[in-house]
Amino acid sequence: MSDETEAIKEVAKATQEVAKVASNVIDTGREMGSFASRYISGPLEQVSGIVVDKLRYIRWERQQRLIRRAEEYTREYGLSAPNKQIPVKNILPLLEYATLEEDDTLQDMWARLLVNGTIESTGVNIERSFIEILAQLSPLEAQILQVIYSLPFESIKHGVVTENLPFSAKAVEEKPETKYGEPSKEIKLALANLARIGCLMFTPTFGGVQIFSEINPTFIGKEFVVACSVKQN
Repeated sequence: MSDETEAIKEVAKATQEVAKVASNVIDTGREMGSFASRYISGPLEQVSGIVVDKLRYIRWERQQRLIRRAEEYTREYGLSAPNKQIPVKNILPLLEYATLEEDDTLQDMWARLLVNGTIESTGVNIERSFIEILAQLSPLEAQILQVIYSLPFESIKHGVVTENLPFSAKAVEEKPETKYGEPSKEIKLALANLARIGCLMFTPTFGGVQIFSEINPTFIGKEFVVACSVKQN
C-alpha cells in the first residue's frame, strides 16, 4: 500500500471521527434544551432550539479563534503550513479539547502545542500526556507553571518558593536563613492539582505531610511548558 493511499485513509478516518464529535455535541445540545425547558417557560422546541444554536455558535466561534491563532503562530516560523504530521489518536482529542476551551489563555496554549508539535524544527512531539495535562489545567494553574518554569531548570533543583505565586517565584536557597511563608488556600489547591498530574512535586517529608511553602519541579512539567510556550529556537 502506498504512503499516499495510507494518508487518504487516515484523513477519511479522522473526518469520520470529527463528524461523530460534532453529532454528539448537537445531541447533547438537544438533551440540554429538553432539560432547560423544565425551568424555562415556553415551547420545548423553542427552548431546545435556543440552547442548540448557542452551543453551535460557541463551538464555531472557538474553532475560528483556534484556527486564527494557529495560523499566526505558524507564520512566526516563516511557514504557511505545518511540515510534520501527528498521529490521529493524538490530533483528535487535542482538537476536541481546544475547540471547547472557553479561556483564551488556555486556548492559546492548545494552539501553541498544536503548532510546535507539527513543525519539524521545534523538536517538540505532541505526547498524549501533554494533551491530558492541558485538559486538566485552570488558567491559574497554567499561570503558576509559566512563572515557575520561566526560571532556569538547574537553578530550581532544590525547589521553588511559593509564597508570592502566581505573580513571581524564586529558587529555594540551599541553606535558607529565614522560613518561607505559605501561599493562599487558592494557590495551595492549584499546587495540589499540579502535583497530582505530575507537573510539580511536593518535597518528601517524614509522615507524608504536604508542605506548601515550597514545591519541586519535574521533568515532565518542564517539557510540557516548553511544548505549550512561544516560538521554539
